[in-house]
Order: sequence, then C-alpha cells, then structure tokens
Amino acid sequence: MTDKKSYQQILKTTSLFGGVQFFSILISIIRTKLIAVFIGPAGMGIIALLNSTLGVLSSISGFGIETSSVKNISENYKNEDLKTVSKTIQIVKKIVFFTGIFGMVLTFVFSKALSIMTFGDSSQTFAFAVLSVTVLFKQLSSGQLAVLQGLRSFRFLAKANLYGNLFGLLFSIPLYYFLSIDAILPTIIIASFSALIFSFYYSNKIKTEKEKIDNSVFLLESKAIVKLGFMLTISSVLTLLSTYFVQVFVGKIGGLEQVGFYNAGFTLLNSYVGIIFTVMSTDYFPKLSAINSDNEKVRKSVQQQAFISVLIIMPIIVLFLAFSPIIVKVIYTAKFDAILPMISAGILGMLFRAVSWSMGFILIAKGDSKIFIKTAIGFNLLSLLMNIAAYYFYGLEGLGFSFCLYFLCHFIGMKIITKNRYNFYFESEFYRLYFICFVICGLSFLVQFVENPILKYVLYAVLILSSLGISLFEINKKMNLNEIFTSFVQRKKDKND
Repeated sequence: MTDKKSYQQILKTTSLFGGVQFFSILISIIRTKLIAVFIGPAGMGIIALLNSTLGVLSSISGFGIETSSVKNISENYKNEDLKTVSKTIQIVKKIVFFTGIFGMVLTFVFSKALSIMTFGDSSQTFAFAVLSVTVLFKQLSSGQLAVLQGLRSFRFLAKANLYGNLFGLLFSIPLYYFLSIDAILPTIIIASFSALIFSFYYSNKIKTEKEKIDNSVFLLESKAIVKLGFMLTISSVLTLLSTYFVQVFVGKIGGLEQVGFYNAGFTLLNSYVGIIFTVMSTDYFPKLSAINSDNEKVRKSVQQQAFISVLIIMPIIVLFLAFSPIIVKVIYTAKFDAILPMISAGILGMLFRAVSWSMGFILIAKGDSKIFIKTAIGFNLLSLLMNIAAYYFYGLEGLGFSFCLYFLCHFIGMKIITKNRYNFYFESEFYRLYFICFVICGLSFLVQFVENPILKYVLYAVLILSSLGISLFEINKKMNLNEIFTSFVQRKKDKND
C-alpha cells in the first residue's frame, strides 16, 4: 500500500467511525444531561463509582480477550478468506462466554465487600449483586465486537456501537424522568443489554464455517489468546484501579459531589475528546498487528497514524478551550462550572497523548509482554501518585495539570522505550509539525486569561482558523483532499443515477 493510500485509509476509517462516534457522543451527552438535571453531582458520583468498580471487575475477569483476540484474528485473517479464521472466531466466542460467567459470579459473591470498599458501607450491596449480570453482558458483547474489528468489518462494527447506545438511551429517558435516582440500576442494565443484542446481531451477519474443535485444540489455541490477554488485563486493571483509587480518595477528602465533578471533567476529556483515539484505533490496531514482525513497516504506520492524530486533535483542543464554558453548561449544568480550570489544563495533555498513544500500540501489536507489564506498572503508579498529590494540594484544578503532565511523561517514556527496543523514531518533518501544533495549543490556553472579552474571542477566532487551516493544508499534502472529495461526489452521483 502506497503512503497516499495509507493516509487515505486512516482518514476513511476515522471519518466512518468519527460520524458514528459523533452520534454516540451526542447520545452520551443527552444521558449525562439527564443525570446532571435529575440526580445532580452526587448521583453522578454514585454512577461513577458503580461503573468504575464494575469496569475493574470486567477487566479482571475478562483477561483482555476483547483486545488480544483482535490481534489473533487479524494475524490469521489471510487474503480476506474467512476459512483462515473460522476456528479462531469460534474459540474467541467460547472463551468470552466462560470469562463472562466467571465475572458475573465474582461480582455477585463479593457484592457486599465491593460496597464497603467503594462506598464505605454495605448500602450498595444489592446494587452490585443486581449489576453483576452486566459484567456477563459486557464480556459477551466485547467478544462479538472484537470479531468484527479483527475482520475489519467496520460498517457492522459502527452500526453495532451506534444502535446499542441509541436504544440504551431511549429506554433510559423515561426511567430518569419518573424514577430519578432510583433509575440508576435499571438504566445501567438496559444499556449493557442493548449493547449485547446489537453486537450479536451484527456479528452473526459474518458467516463463518462451523468446525468441530477438540478440547486439546481449544486449550492450545486459547492459551495463546489468554496469554496476551492476561498481559493486557494487568495493564487495564492497573489503569482502572488507579482511576478507582483516585475517585475513592476524592470522595474521602471532598465528598460525593467532588467525585461527580471529577468524573464529569474526565468524561469530557477521555470520553468526548479522547474518543478520537478510540475511533482511530479501530483500524490502526488490527493493521499494526498484521505487520508487527517488520519494524520498518511498523515505524511507517505509527508515524502516519501519529501525523493524522496530531492534525485532528489540534483544532479540537483549540475549539474546546475557546468554548469550554458553553460546553460545560450544555452538557451538564451551571453547577459544574467548578470543573473549568481542570479541563482547561487537562485538554493540553491530549496533544502529548496523541503521539504516545500511537507509539504505545507497538508493544501490544508485537506482544512484548515483558516490557509492556513494566511500563504498565510504572506509568499507572506515576499517574496515581501525581493525581492524588495534585488533588490533595490543589483540588480539581491540580488534577487537570497532573493529567497534562502525566501524558508528557508518558510521551517521553514511550519515545525512549520504542527507540531502544525497536529502533523507532519520527522523521524531522513530524517534529516540525508537532512544534507548530504545540505553540498554537499553548497560545490557546493562555488566551483564556485575557480579560477583555472582545480581544479574547478575536484571538480565539484567529487561532481556530489557523489550526483548521494548518490541519487541512498538511493533510491535503499527503492525500489530495480535492481528489477524494471529487471521487466521493462522483460515486454518489453514479449511485443516484
């Protein structure tokens, strides 16, 4: 594949999932607005702690199968022939069933202990017992979506995600309206069940051959998937535990309302702004897994991905900083203005994250478990200590700066590791572009302190236009956007004729 086609493929997949994720974000914003209006910051704190705990349990019991299976399916999927991966897909579906049952039982049995650990008492024992079924639902749906991603069936994957979120929301609206805080449990269950139904529906559209698999073959092949998955589980659990401990710490020091603010701020950064990384990883990870043995191809693919990531995230950062007061009021309520200093500082970390994220996939694609575990432990410990110290001394605003500083450290660390281990490096053209993006984002952060409102928004207008202009200019140099647009219009015209 030529460089031009590679860039076009990245942009095509990003556009497809970007459109889907736009609606998913819209759905999430509506759901968040409902929560903010009907149950307030304290209710949001309860939901955050429940979901965070369930997330940790899902990761522990899931053994990272949803990610490791994507790698195995991608590697075995040869020449778009489903016969080459039918056995792997059957094995993946069996594994997620067993891990889902394990997770559900684990959550149910330890529901009282989880309530005491998370909320300080046994008041949420019933909640955890009831929600244990969502761990099974999540594991099963993750397995179906992993099959679609590994086969690069992106349209089915996009539809499964979109419709699962949409129907979960439609059922949630009347529940929040009539039941208020009592709607928390049924809405979490309905959302996970809706995701499960649509993941099964679209996964079953892929017709694979049914083969009889002996127990010995199942154990042998599942061992390879679980081995990588276990490595990923450790990393995922460490990340979730780090978030969980910070939430509990914030709750102990500042109360449930502060947990609600913390969760609201990082939902904006990770779920809404950070969704761009989830979108791009959909195609990026399976593609990188398929070429993981060739360091030169890996280097080129990572650089292309980082290039596009930085150009997309730069105008998003500038727009976010310019309109963050409006965004917070629209998504939440005026009560949540307390998170503005936190998200304004934290958003700058996304520029570092765009590059470190691109490099981080090298370790997973290569299955380099030894160094991956070491980096997971080190970086998560660093994140935990930085966030706890930042909140203790500087409150919510400190968390924003610690978020930004952490991703700077992660960027530097990943650069050193990938250079020493795989001889990975970025070309000088990339650093030139990255410096320009850094300056524009840095200026956008400083403009928020300008007191004259007219001057402030004139400067923001200039920076927004500059960031969009640079992004379009640089992307056009790589893939000729006019040619892509003309081709798209022609296809639409031919289809209508």
